[in-house]
Amino acid sequence: MDRTQTIAALTKKALWLSNWMIHHANHIRPNTDGVKVGGHQASSASMAAIMAALYFGVLRPEDRVAVKPHASPVFHAIQYLFGKQTLEKLENFRAFGGAQSYPSRTKDTDDVDISTGSVGLGVAFTAFASLIQDYVRAKPWADTSRPEGRMVALVGDAELDEGNVYECLLEGWKHGLRNTWWVIDYNRQSLDGVVREGLYDRIEAIFRAFDWNIVTLKYGALQRAAFAEAGGDKLKAWIDAAPNAIYSALMFRGGAAWRERLNDEIGDQGDLSALIARRSDAELADLMGNLGGHCTASLLEQFEAAGSDKPTVFIAYTVKGWATPLAGHKDNHAGQMTGAQIDSLRQSMNVREGHEWDKFEGMHDPAAIETFLAEVPFNTTQSRRHTSPAVATIGPQFVGTGATSTQTAFGMVLDAIAKTDSDLARRIITTSPDVTVSTNLGTWVNRRNLYAKSEMVDIFQKEAIPSAQKWRFTPEGQHLELGIAEMNLFLALGAAGLSHSLFGERLLPIGTLYDPFISRGLDALNYACYQDARFLLIGTPSGVSLAGEGGAHQSIASPLIGMSQDGLASFEPAFADELSVIMDWAFDYMQRAGDARPDLADWPRDVTGGSVYLRLSTRTIEQPPRDMAKPLADDIIRGAYWLKAPTPECDTVIAYQGVLANEAIAAAAAIGGDRRNVAVLAVTSADRLNAGWHAAQRARLHGDDDARSHIENLLADIPHTAGLITAIDAHPATLGWLGSVLGHRTVTLGVEHFGQTGTVNDLYAHFGIGARAIETAARSFSRARH
Repeated sequence: MDRTQTIAALTKKALWLSNWMIHHANHIRPNTDGVKVGGHQASSASMAAIMAALYFGVLRPEDRVAVKPHASPVFHAIQYLFGKQTLEKLENFRAFGGAQSYPSRTKDTDDVDISTGSVGLGVAFTAFASLIQDYVRAKPWADTSRPEGRMVALVGDAELDEGNVYECLLEGWKHGLRNTWWVIDYNRQSLDGVVREGLYDRIEAIFRAFDWNIVTLKYGALQRAAFAEAGGDKLKAWIDAAPNAIYSALMFRGGAAWRERLNDEIGDQGDLSALIARRSDAELADLMGNLGGHCTASLLEQFEAAGSDKPTVFIAYTVKGWATPLAGHKDNHAGQMTGAQIDSLRQSMNVREGHEWDKFEGMHDPAAIETFLAEVPFNTTQSRRHTSPAVATIGPQFVGTGATSTQTAFGMVLDAIAKTDSDLARRIITTSPDVTVSTNLGTWVNRRNLYAKSEMVDIFQKEAIPSAQKWRFTPEGQHLELGIAEMNLFLALGAAGLSHSLFGERLLPIGTLYDPFISRGLDALNYACYQDARFLLIGTPSGVSLAGEGGAHQSIASPLIGMSQDGLASFEPAFADELSVIMDWAFDYMQRAGDARPDLADWPRDVTGGSVYLRLSTRTIEQPPRDMAKPLADDIIRGAYWLKAPTPECDTVIAYQGVLANEAIAAAAAIGGDRRNVAVLAVTSADRLNAGWHAAQRARLHGDDDARSHIENLLADIPHTAGLITAIDAHPATLGWLGSVLGHRTVTLGVEHFGQTGTVNDLYAHFGIGARAIETAARSFSRARH
């Protein structure tokens, strides 16, 4: 067999293995709980030829691929043929410890480049990965000896319904996107039906508007040969005019139905009728199903002809369920073959019963196939995941003790780092969705400039117009300008946060956005964390402390998001020195090895690292004049410390997080007077405290009776009769669990409803989170005691 024939044969093998994998999971493997296992046989089938042409013929080791989520079984089958996936994993597809339902770079053991699953995100991720590749290669410290790779997305046509895809197209156009391929599986079917007529024209117009190369793979080699026959032009015209639903329905019904429909609609035309008559029903079905996305020769020809680095979209016409009994049926998205249907497919593949998992079963000349696979360029024996040395931190950058806000202090800390000639400063990349200045990144950008592939002067500076901002674009710049789309922010952070693995050069990404708008990008934030991307996220300004900004800009739930999001350590410091310590720790934490995963630890992520989220405020508060001794710094990172320590007579504890420090201190003074019975607990991270508490509980359940968390140790000094008041400019549940640690009576103060405009004092009084509300809560303990 020649190369094209070999890849076509491997396409059929991947098609069989992927379908058998799903059938085995649902109908052969014991189902102990009765819950549907699932899988997508039809969606996998429509991608089989496209993926085989890429993986067996076109891709190089430096290329990175985001596989269409529902084509996961085909991906695992291809990796199995490469020898990079085990039979055990395939047999346990969608089972505990088996191959994942959707490709996952953190959960799968085969060679997943980019996780997919939440449709559309993997598509857009490839664009930002390409931008980050260019960013890294523009830097003088980067190793550019590695070849550039293409960022390839295998796209289900229904994924184009996702708005984030179009947001990223605009951003890619602005930044001169290169080396990006999107291959659209245009099978014209989604979960709920067949797509609207005319969709192709809209898709093409959109990509043309953003200056992408457009390659349409509509007709396979069999169809093009038929078109060259006498009467073939009429057949082509019928195919072009056929509605999507009719084409899908006829694909399901088969050759006889094709013959009947074609003869009824365009028969009795001499040459065309003869063209149809010359083919058996099976041959006619093969001809009509030979769309460009299923033709190995056509796919290889077009992929290999696309030599430009200009972004390219391949619109590949396919049939959902191609080459299976499910082909074309409108219900095939979640449908599965019956036992009889899978047996029919097995026989058509020449696979003997009991040999369904054999790699080369039913294939001609297995030895030649095995030799071919060993020589496939993408099938390298070296790891395609790079590593990069950790960047040394430079210690906390303290910025004085005058009254300030944590948002202002953030800008000052970053400016102090920008002034240094350190590797840390060089490796930082910042980005923000059109709120760079208002989130206090301005001084960093003034010193480190904006990134662009070519130099662009600041026209305002050139024209001698006074401006605090120096917007100079340069390849050496370290700020990636983004438009106002939070999904793009998190996708960019995800791509930059994987630069060490994807491109072998470590970046330390920092992204800023208005804290309430974290919710607008939650899907992409979760996606970035699921990939184990590493970044520092700054949410600012926050809470009703924004006062005059009104309810639309006042965040409530974001601390709970920080607590619940896996892979993200969240903090809310009150003071600038706390922030300095946390940022220094964050730069180290972001670089910790993600492959060392202990079963139990004080807080397992301390070993494995992750991303960090800081919730900051624009409200100015007085700063405590103090030395940052190591025990205090350690407690700040653990999540809390005593601002005012308890005494044996303590009857009230005020625990606050973030900007309510002033209110907590004032309330403690008013309640306590000359007595020393009020303690103040400064919580810097409810997330860290809560995770440590749960880790200690798990350790005790596993037999470590001496395990104690940081919060348990802190509260152990408080009499059991004392009352606990929690206060936060956010949802009260953030700290409300503290009373459960050792069983103290607790009053939880916070914000549960949308805010409104007003002064800080007005809003604190309205929501009951000010000093007076804390005093009232303390008096309720006194009444209860009497």
